[in-house]
Amino acid sequence: MKSNTLNRKNPLLSIHSFLMMAFIYIPVIVIIVYSFNDSRLSMSWEGFTFDWYLSLLDNRNVMEALKNSLIIALTSTIVSTVLGTMAAIAMRKLMSKSKGAIAGLLYMPIVVPDIIMGLSLLVLFSQLGLDLGKTTVIIAHITFSISYVYVIVSSRMANMGNQLEEAASDLGATQWETFRYVVLPSIWPGVIAGALIAFTLSIDDFLISFFVAGPNSSTLPIYIYSSVKRGISPEINALCTIMILVSVALIILAQWLLNRGNREEKKTSMLPF
Repeated sequence: MKSNTLNRKNPLLSIHSFLMMAFIYIPVIVIIVYSFNDSRLSMSWEGFTFDWYLSLLDNRNVMEALKNSLIIALTSTIVSTVLGTMAAIAMRKLMSKSKGAIAGLLYMPIVVPDIIMGLSLLVLFSQLGLDLGKTTVIIAHITFSISYVYVIVSSRMANMGNQLEEAASDLGATQWETFRYVVLPSIWPGVIAGALIAFTLSIDDFLISFFVAGPNSSTLPIYIYSSVKRGISPEINALCTIMILVSVALIILAQWLLNRGNREEKKTSMLPF
């Protein structure tokens, strides 16, 4: 009787979930809808148009911010993916008592508020005498992206056994050959998913970039923030819509890769050997 009562849907919980989803997604839907508004005034609807998306291509400031964002995101993604994957592999083999403390340090960039991280990096760069620009933004993005790559790759490696690595070692494979032919094929969904998440975080980051960016290294989020202070235009809505769609697509792709890797691992574990 109690089991049936617990399994019965509570209408209040359903209403609460619906209101929460509406609170989160209605503003996003409004931005997307008004990016197709034929009026320059965001508060009045005068028809459907794609002109604001086309005008973005003629906006030199947007193209410059897009170029900066892509350079920063691609560079930080490559470096953070390599370092995060190496950290996950090293932590898996580490048998020291300080393993928990080291893992806690790797989780810190995820837990620390962005404003604290941005301010601390700004102080560090000023103490080192580094001029603010693309280089400092890339270093900052690598700093917080490594943690996300480490978490995703570590979760992927948590389900790996040591049997295949030990078998490869017994057959005379070197550590590099074992990594290339045994470990990497097993963890590649996590590595690619981590890279996609790192790229998405870098493209979308505003707060940390705002602290460490120089005058000629404005990214798309910084450009949107500076433009909104002068008023919200349909061009900004169009730019936000593109960023939303790209971010959602990358997150869905990362989740699909992780799910596919988990399915392949389950099939492998069911083989009779």
